[in-house]
Amino acid sequence: MRQYFDIKAKHPDAILLFRVGDFYEMYGEDAVVGAEIVGIVQTRKANGPGQFVEMAGFPHHALDTYLPKLVRAGKRVAICDQLEDPKMTKKLVKRGITELVTPGVSINDNILNHKENNFLAAIHFGKSSCGIAFLDISTGEFLTAEGTIDYIDKLLNNFFPKEVLIERNNRKAFEEAFGARFFLFELDDWVFTPEAANDRLLKHFETKNLKGFGVQHLKQGIVAAGAILHYLDITQHTQVGHITALSRIEEDRYVRLDKFTVRSLELVGSMNEEGTSLLDVIDKTVSPMGSRMLRRWVLFPLKEIKRIQERQDVVDHFFRHPEMKELLEVQLEQIGDLERIISKVAVGRVSPREVVQLKVALRALEPVKKACLESEEPSLMRIGEELNPCETIRMRIEREINNDPPALINKGGIIARGVSEELDELRSIAYSGKDYLLKVQQRESERTGIPSLKIAFNNVFGYYIEVRNTHKDKVPPEWIRKQTLVNAERYITEELKEYEEKILGAEEKILSLETRLFNELILNLAEFIPPIQMNASLVGRLDCLLSFAKAAQMNKYIRPVVDESDVLNIKAGRHPVIEKQLPLGEPYIANDVYMDSEKQQIIIITGPNMAGKSALLRQTALITLMAQIGCFVPAESARIGIVDKIFTRVGASDNISLGESTFMVEMNEASDILNNLSPRSLVLFDELGRGTSTYDGISIAWAIVEHIHEHPNARAKTLFATHYHELNEMERSFKRIKNYNVTVKEVGNKVIFLRKLERGGSAHSFGIHVARMAGMPKSIVKRSNDILKQLEAENRQDGIGKPMKEIASGGEGFQLNFFQLDDPILSQVRDEIKNLDVNNLTPLEALNKLSEIKRIITGK
Repeated sequence: MRQYFDIKAKHPDAILLFRVGDFYEMYGEDAVVGAEIVGIVQTRKANGPGQFVEMAGFPHHALDTYLPKLVRAGKRVAICDQLEDPKMTKKLVKRGITELVTPGVSINDNILNHKENNFLAAIHFGKSSCGIAFLDISTGEFLTAEGTIDYIDKLLNNFFPKEVLIERNNRKAFEEAFGARFFLFELDDWVFTPEAANDRLLKHFETKNLKGFGVQHLKQGIVAAGAILHYLDITQHTQVGHITALSRIEEDRYVRLDKFTVRSLELVGSMNEEGTSLLDVIDKTVSPMGSRMLRRWVLFPLKEIKRIQERQDVVDHFFRHPEMKELLEVQLEQIGDLERIISKVAVGRVSPREVVQLKVALRALEPVKKACLESEEPSLMRIGEELNPCETIRMRIEREINNDPPALINKGGIIARGVSEELDELRSIAYSGKDYLLKVQQRESERTGIPSLKIAFNNVFGYYIEVRNTHKDKVPPEWIRKQTLVNAERYITEELKEYEEKILGAEEKILSLETRLFNELILNLAEFIPPIQMNASLVGRLDCLLSFAKAAQMNKYIRPVVDESDVLNIKAGRHPVIEKQLPLGEPYIANDVYMDSEKQQIIIITGPNMAGKSALLRQTALITLMAQIGCFVPAESARIGIVDKIFTRVGASDNISLGESTFMVEMNEASDILNNLSPRSLVLFDELGRGTSTYDGISIAWAIVEHIHEHPNARAKTLFATHYHELNEMERSFKRIKNYNVTVKEVGNKVIFLRKLERGGSAHSFGIHVARMAGMPKSIVKRSNDILKQLEAENRQDGIGKPMKEIASGGEGFQLNFFQLDDPILSQVRDEIKNLDVNNLTPLEALNKLSEIKRIITGK
């Protein structure tokens, strides 16, 4: 226990898994917390006279089952192993921490999700800007950037790290800037100094400076990157040869999407548990690398037309050459997680099965390389040239490793026949022993004339010869008697003892020899880390483009024209997610949207609830974004002038936990948009101002639209969906504002939503009709209609103020009596009284009726 407490003192904030024999054990508070998380029984262990300590444990081979549960629960886990063989020491077995697993630092397959990266981030608060770095140790990807708090917030939300490192005492500053959603770990302040960071990075990359990575000017970013490498030292992750470069996140190459936009457009995750995101619809990737890369592409749309067109050209090529598409699909499916397997090679944690998977992947790359080189499509030919099937190492794996090896090295049977003469010889001794023993048995039987003689083995004295009592007198004098049974005797011989030593020694030697040969192969394999990482990246790219082609084919997407113009012209556009969720056979009502900065910069869309205003706004943004990631789009035709920022203010969401009302959230998001407008921005406002009173809301909405229209440098294309029909007046005063409405058709007193966008404003909003559809009590729906008619009539004469006062004071026609409550029983009572003929009612009938009404009310 003293040994346990000494080791625990070094990592007080981690759950310590302490190896004792065949078990990992947890003690004290760790046992209480750990047992609850992983669902095992908690017991007690004696700790000195009259003292007990809580204890929980599990078999060491179940580590892969229990470790992920602890890490997913946000715990840091220190794994303490026995550092020497208990058989070799008479004293206490030496133990030490072999790995510290945290939510951000893990290479365990059971903890990782193959569809997304597992990033560890570090943040350094500088005087004027903030530095950030991201590392996925499971893939070797290492990135850095610096900028304003807003920019860092955007990166944190897009990369969503599983753990964030900050300077001690900076937790409050971090939470004020970025919220409390991240798992934080504090490091000493000396780690976050330029000197310490620079030294640690140069030592790792073995370079004189960082100029070769293009990051030397990012002073705060370098500090954050250095802190990450220090953290790897602390967590005992010292073999990190797969981290071969530090890349800069190039802000100027990608469209700016703030966190509100990513959330409200549901790009990579839905706001509802059962919902579908854009990524769900277009992700048809077959490799983990493709899956992770596509997620990144969706969050970082391109601004460079050339790169967008290169992606489109490849998708086009797949349409023209379906045979290539099919070949690639078959080959890429075989590759598996190349990126994470090669990272395991670097950290020395790769299993024999994963090495065989690596061989399969490298073999699958050969037809891919050939097809790309023969394609005559420049982008594909470049990929073909850069792919490296690493033939020498692949052939070596093929030659040296069995095709179906065990998952663990200590199980043996990894190395193929013919690799090592010594190994083959030892195997023939160990595994062809039965033949040898049969020969000895036959020989001795003939020599002694004992026909029933047999050779067997037991754990007490090894191999022995058993002779029945009837033949006891024929036993040669050199045999040594070991055991007497009721009707037989057991003997051992010098020859059997020698053979026994040989056979038992062979099994141990086989294991150590196989381990040595396997480790030599891994050492050789480590030299191929850079080309195999490059292969993984190219496979991911091919997989994403293949996914675009498959999604386009399945969902009838077309290639948009992406150019430098300021025009956004979508013909018959559809919402990529909603169209997949419609009932079978129901077509999606497509709509045209045209915007530019000269004639039609701002579109004000009115129309009733549920008519599809929000869907129209979102589909415009999604089509633009899809076009700029190189994907085909759901429309009949589309021309997209490059957009550099997409802003959305869609839907109301209270942030009550931070003390912010719906309106406060709305205003925060709107001011963020107005402060960051650019000439190429695309802005979507949905129902702005509804969190406050009608007049306030109209005033704010009007002022915002006017500001965007009159902005001297930034004529941002804006879609503004609103309930405030008063805003339709703006078209008369501002030349680039145009009114549109989403149409409905009234048949009798029913409303049919046509979901078609048409020129011109709309007069009213059919909110009462939606209330009826939602199942509101009929009495309320009827009463609402009466009030609406009265209000509309009065409003035409006096403005909105007077009729509202009349309603409140119970003015004529608006007496608020208890029958207007939404209670069906009261309504029934009202109907009973209404139908009474009071003039012809006898006293007895009146009493009976009163009794009936009482029964309706009390239910008795």
